[in-house]
Amino acid sequence: MRPTDIETLVGVGRPAIAADGAFAVFATSRPDLAADRAVGQLWRVDLPAGTPRRLTRGQADRTPRLSPDASTLAFLRGDAKGRAQVFVVAASGGEPVQVTDQPGGVTDLSWSPDGTRLAFAARVPEPGRYGTVEGRDAAAEPPRRITGIRWHANGLGYLDRPAQLFVVTAPSVDAEPFYDPAPALDAPERRVVAEEPTRLTHGDASWNGVVWNADGTELLSVPDVIETDRRDLRDRVVAVAVDGGAQREVLAATANLSVSEVTVAPDGAVFLLAHDVGPSGTDFIAPGVALFVLDAGPRRLTDPETVDLGEVGSHSSFDGDDVLVQDRTRGRLRLLRVTRAGEATEVLGGDLEVNGHAVARGRVVASVAAPESFGELVIVEGREVRALTAFGAAARERGIVVPVEHEIVGRDGYPVHGWVAVPEGEGPFPVILQIHGGPYASYGVHLFDETQVLVDAGYAVVYSNPRGSAGYGRAHGRSIRRRLGTLDFFDVIDFFDGVVTADPRLDGARVGVMGGSYGGYMTAWVIAHDHRFAGAIVERGFLDPSAFPGSSDIGSFFGDEYVGTDPALVAAQSPMSVADRVRTPTLVMHSELDFRCPLEQATRYYAALKRTGVEAEMLVFPGEDHELTRAGRPQHRVQRFDAVLEWWARFLPVR
Repeated sequence: MRPTDIETLVGVGRPAIAADGAFAVFATSRPDLAADRAVGQLWRVDLPAGTPRRLTRGQADRTPRLSPDASTLAFLRGDAKGRAQVFVVAASGGEPVQVTDQPGGVTDLSWSPDGTRLAFAARVPEPGRYGTVEGRDAAAEPPRRITGIRWHANGLGYLDRPAQLFVVTAPSVDAEPFYDPAPALDAPERRVVAEEPTRLTHGDASWNGVVWNADGTELLSVPDVIETDRRDLRDRVVAVAVDGGAQREVLAATANLSVSEVTVAPDGAVFLLAHDVGPSGTDFIAPGVALFVLDAGPRRLTDPETVDLGEVGSHSSFDGDDVLVQDRTRGRLRLLRVTRAGEATEVLGGDLEVNGHAVARGRVVASVAAPESFGELVIVEGREVRALTAFGAAARERGIVVPVEHEIVGRDGYPVHGWVAVPEGEGPFPVILQIHGGPYASYGVHLFDETQVLVDAGYAVVYSNPRGSAGYGRAHGRSIRRRLGTLDFFDVIDFFDGVVTADPRLDGARVGVMGGSYGGYMTAWVIAHDHRFAGAIVERGFLDPSAFPGSSDIGSFFGDEYVGTDPALVAAQSPMSVADRVRTPTLVMHSELDFRCPLEQATRYYAALKRTGVEAEMLVFPGEDHELTRAGRPQHRVQRFDAVLEWWARFLPVR
């Protein structure tokens, strides 16, 4: 796979399925170099074995939601200004009708149980900001008065446009659209339905989730209120009346849960994906996300010590009284069925990662990633699993190496699990050690462009899930709390040494190391303590923990939990504290608008390396945030790959 082959990486989003199981709808997304953005449309496939066909032709259509009778599809599409709006279209296809014209864009949507209304969340900017006044540039806006401990978020910016809840009558897909009779002279004609949505919430809280109760009288959502003194991860679940906006509390903050999803079963039972945040209210390390049902109070149905439901984007769906959920384990994401008694059985597993699912009448459809495909839709009926798409074929035609799984025993007897990807041939090949972010994340079995591009260039790639990673139990994930750079460092190095020593195709005398986010942290830590590496790439790193509070969007709690607050303890875990030990030529890469690991993390580290005479360079990507490698502009992603390959060609050439 070459850098420009990222265009072949087609991701498949969470599907929707008709109530009778007759067909499914899903969104795709892929990088497009010509458009320099991600593009994607909605697809329909008749079940059980139809051929997928495009339903829409928008530039980036997403988030499909089928009406209860499966006649109409609601989804999100960008308007002329790039703001996500709700559209509806006949489930069989046709011309979409625009439903909303929200100045801050729509973030989520949901059909009422009777299919007559749509609820949605949309960001509401302060008057005078974010283009609400024509011709006023952002630099001319009034100053922002900040009184809380949070004010920005990666990928969003300032938090002064909270998401509010709205409800609107669902238009007929055959209705005539309404055209603004007097648009501004320089503005495109606005095409929206005539009815204005009803706003249900007001104030500073930003509402997460749009879930109808069973009888369609209330919306369940999680309000996020910015704290004024200390961070509090405890959530409330609130029911908001769709007629009048009256609110009642469904789950109190005293339950001590951080809630990632609220769902309502057909019989009205309320389920949560949530985790306990401990006595401090901020304990998020290896959080132990579990499935809860709200009986008299929250009742946990899954064991967070053995079942991990915390993968980003994880969600639940209902099959009768049972709940389907995604369990993260050893680099895989499997689909589980959980009964209300808490019994769990596997629905879909093996060498794949389930990224989304839907079920109707026992028929399950799932979006999955696998070693040879970035995204496919599969159907599960009983024990039979069958692919409904073949999006991975284009990437396979470019050439893919399937990594080989390994497990070694580390210096203290602890098992370390990971993979090795090697070019075709006998070698010996130079070896690059890759380190993932998180730290509570994991490498998986899906097709990974970061690895494939390096293998195509002639490098063997070694990567593992050391202690601190997700998918190996909570004890594994929590073992590095306030001990960063110890057990995780041992595991990364021990796995690397174990597989390099055992495979004659890997040249242990020619090695490099790279990683992003926490992987950037660990890369910087490695090169301060191990000088064998010919070069290093430190990307979007957590490099100076003492500077995280007040600069990072998670600085109010992340560092406190992972490295503590005692200055000596923080310094003992800080790459900045040992930057003067580095001798390895280092490329520091960062994004200009990264609010997760802010740019100053990179600039301070780069300056420290230059001051001690290390051969170092810095590459800064304009307009990008912490998600550059996953969701950045395609041209920037290719330019980043080019820079990576150029750095390795210079300091770790392939013979």
